[in-house]
Amino acid sequence: MRLDVAKELEKYEGDFEMINKSELARKLNCDRRTVDKYMTENITVRKPRKVDKLIDGYEKIIEEKLDLGAKISGVYEFIKKNKGYKGSYQTVYNYAKTYKDNSKKKATLRFETNPGLQAQVDWKENFKIFNRQGELFEINLFLIVLGYSRAKYVKLTVDRRQKTLFEAMYNAFEFFGGISKEILFDNMSTVVDRSKTTFKNISINKTFDKFSKDAGFNVVTCRPYRPQTKGKVEALAKLVDRLIPYNGEFDTFEELEDIVNEFNKDINNEISKATGERPIDRLKIEKEHLLPLNSLDILKSYFHHEKDYKVSKESMINYKGKKYSVPTKYISELVTVKETEHDICIYYTGDLVTCHRKTSKKYLNYKESHVKEILKSDALSHFSDDEIDDFVVNNLKSMDIFLEMEEF
Repeated sequence: MRLDVAKELEKYEGDFEMINKSELARKLNCDRRTVDKYMTENITVRKPRKVDKLIDGYEKIIEEKLDLGAKISGVYEFIKKNKGYKGSYQTVYNYAKTYKDNSKKKATLRFETNPGLQAQVDWKENFKIFNRQGELFEINLFLIVLGYSRAKYVKLTVDRRQKTLFEAMYNAFEFFGGISKEILFDNMSTVVDRSKTTFKNISINKTFDKFSKDAGFNVVTCRPYRPQTKGKVEALAKLVDRLIPYNGEFDTFEELEDIVNEFNKDINNEISKATGERPIDRLKIEKEHLLPLNSLDILKSYFHHEKDYKVSKESMINYKGKKYSVPTKYISELVTVKETEHDICIYYTGDLVTCHRKTSKKYLNYKESHVKEILKSDALSHFSDDEIDDFVVNNLKSMDIFLEMEEF
């Protein structure tokens, strides 16, 4: 009988607390005291309680779901329902808590003790703000933050195209005086080739990969809302909070750019909660560890291309939210624009077509000779030249447009 009891108890590997003595006695057809006596005799040689291993094989799934921002309870329900997990919620909770704590510690070490190692990039997308005239501006805020110094570079953009990203990063490199060894991005389409990317394997866009190699930094990607991006998100939130009160307090896009540039100076001169120092001061240290700016001319070629503007049927082009006239013979053609301090100059195949004097508020900008051509070719085609001149003088001058009466 003792042999039967011993064999049965061996199954519990010394973890006798889980045994129901009465039930085991009935199973072996012996007295409960026999079971109790054997257990008492062997209590001093108990093996340590075995850790629940039901979580084996589920660790990677738990980590991936946590990295996506899932809550522990949601991860538990997912693996229980879809992956056959049979263990307890507490086991999942304990593992997840340890993983998250370790991830935070690694992130802190990575960003706090390695000057020049890493920067983070993100956008605040489609932010809407109105000027004093009630005109809607839909803008984006590009932000890059150096991990050690917390130095920031902010740029106002009208889109999030790849060329815009290249230009913003180029400007940031100049501002910082160097390039970090690696730059962290969310899974944005201008960086990642989504058609070739899977959950486990990230494929970098070919053009961006070439840009990064020319600049000398390594591309690091992560999914949005991971804990490591917290500081970056908070910096963007602070910028947006400061920009909101300027709703209805500016006139032009250029004025809004000046406001954002001033914000950039402010946040780099304020004490960082994370470091207790001003980012601008810590940047002096971090500059010594940044990659040198040897490739700026090459990098500029990625975005410094003249943009083409198609001339509309009204013989106008749309440039930075305003319309400018050109001679009617250029209707449906593609032209380029060069902006100087005072003028907007329009070119066709490299030849100067016309220049418009800059205005701050007028949406429609005409040259006198152009507007006469436009009227004669369409609405007033049956009018004589003198009648068209009279129409321009008596009607258009009173409209809310900017009409230049002298040709450059």
